[in-house]
Amino acid sequence: MAALPALLAWGLGDGTLALVLLALPIGIALFFRDPDRVSPPDVDAVLSPADGRVTFAGDAKPEEAPPGSWRQVTIFLSPLDVHINRTPVSGTVRRVDYVPGTFFAAYRPEAGRNEHSEIWLEHDGETIVARQVVGLMARRVVCRVKAGDRVAAGARLGLMKFGSRMDVFVPMSASLATCQGTTVRGGETVIARLAAR
Repeated sequence: MAALPALLAWGLGDGTLALVLLALPIGIALFFRDPDRVSPPDVDAVLSPADGRVTFAGDAKPEEAPPGSWRQVTIFLSPLDVHINRTPVSGTVRRVDYVPGTFFAAYRPEAGRNEHSEIWLEHDGETIVARQVVGLMARRVVCRVKAGDRVAAGARLGLMKFGSRMDVFVPMSASLATCQGTTVRGGETVIARLAAR
């Protein structure tokens, strides 16, 4: 459907316009690409839930974190990144909360107040929270898991449309395995390690 204007321009003999209009369906196809990923078998690993660039890694920002004490990893997804989101750990989905909010650009500090979905996961007695945050362009979050679901590490959990960010909150006992500026791949890159039990 998105290629229809390009086909129409081509049919009317305007090849230049057709090429320009063809960029739209190609861009959409690239944005919604969904590559298969192979997750590492390490049960103590917390995986990146998204492709993108780490913009924060450290003790959680109090104004952004869920209640309690956490370590936080924030990942910014540009419109060129894969936007399929994945579960950071295996376990049981304990709750999924939708929180309305603002629509600041996802790379700005104020984006912590943006509209988001929080997925609370229980893994071997530990709680990990993955948060899908919309941005200025991304105003729709799709979450495909619900409370009670059993999920595997790296499994698809939903997507965010057109530029956004993901936050992951892990217990203070976890050690971070990434830092600001690192490029990560959803379902593959280890961003933290849970303390051995």
